[in-house]
Amino acid sequence: MQNYKMVLCYDGGRYDGWQKQGNTDNTIQAKLEAILTEIAGVETEVFGSGRTDAGTHAMGQTVNFRMDWPGTEEELRSAIHRRMPEDMGVLSLEQADPRFHARLNAKAKTYVYTVWMGEMPPVFWRKYSFWCQKELDLAAMEQAASVFLGTHDFKSFCANKRMKKSTVRTIYKIEMTQEGHALRIRFTGNGFLYQMVRILTGTLIEVGEGKKTPAEMADILAAREREKAGFTAPSKGLLLEKVYYEDWRKGEEGL
Repeated sequence: MQNYKMVLCYDGGRYDGWQKQGNTDNTIQAKLEAILTEIAGVETEVFGSGRTDAGTHAMGQTVNFRMDWPGTEEELRSAIHRRMPEDMGVLSLEQADPRFHARLNAKAKTYVYTVWMGEMPPVFWRKYSFWCQKELDLAAMEQAASVFLGTHDFKSFCANKRMKKSTVRTIYKIEMTQEGHALRIRFTGNGFLYQMVRILTGTLIEVGEGKKTPAEMADILAAREREKAGFTAPSKGLLLEKVYYEDWRKGEEGL
């Protein structure tokens, strides 16, 4: 039985997140498993690189699954595509090492959050961004973001207050780029807690609005209390851009 690695893109707007659930089959994982089971003729389980929240999108969600398939990789990709809804797509599919696991082997991930700034509403981006009607202080936001770089306990930025496992994570890079009204905040780290990126984004937005200062960030981290951080930015502005299975810096300019 071959082990396949597949990279997906999807618009998460109408789904109840990535992970399959007992009370609904309207999740990305459930839809994908139903498609693969139909193709294989036997129940097929899909392992994702991680969970995305309800409403969150993906440009590079990586999964693996096992299947006996007599044809080529391209034929399998086409068979999957024919059965997919129009808001899901397969970017790549290939046979992987038998030991490859999409979640356990992931070394880093990049998420991108889009903020739309200005009085003009994001008419065509309304489903994929959070609208801030005033311009944000990007210099203050970048100063605040620098505090989060490195290895820290991010419990203040975790929505799961009953989290029993370690809340220590490493953020390698936070990059902000503005194109017209769109501000994109790109987070790269070795892993992220439940709603961590959305809470970090909400906190940075509050800094940009003048509601918090960069000097407060170290105290928020040290508090290890969710209430100290900012609001949780809506899921619709979040995109899982890429999952890395080798050094995330490989291919970066100048490295």
